[in-house]
Amino acid sequence: MQTETRSHPRFNHVALSVPGDLLDARGRDEILRFHGEVFGWTEMPTLTRDRELLVLRAWSHEQFVFLAASDSPLRGDGSEHFGLSVATRGELDAMWERAEKLRGADPRVELTERKTDDFKVLQLHSFYVRFLLPIRIEVQCYEWAPGFDDQRMG
Repeated sequence: MQTETRSHPRFNHVALSVPGDLLDARGRDEILRFHGEVFGWTEMPTLTRDRELLVLRAWSHEQFVFLAASDSPLRGDGSEHFGLSVATRGELDAMWERAEKLRGADPRVELTERKTDDFKVLQLHSFYVRFLLPIRIEVQCYEWAPGFDDQRMG
């Protein structure tokens, strides 16, 4: 008798509505340049439609950010975000530094300082960044104390 192996579902995309003008050739180029340089995301060109759709491939075809034009685009109050987790503090710092460099060239880049929340068994390193999209992206790195990890709390 075979035992069924069950895996946990995982997030595979984020969909955001944006103004159609943001998805013109210039807007797409700016979005791709920033998110490509900071995160390594690329365009899924077969899905691109001028002023209608841009899909950013986030490291695999099963992870992406879906930007669709809307007459009533998403408008956040500044706290809305989605999170990315990186494996090391070095990766987090490198992403922050790339975003900081781009902020120096473009004042539309919104970037917070890096911070660390100390939960004793876990130090959570993070920063927020936003460029042209209606919500921010939080980048996090989990640094576990000896004897602890994401599966065990001691």
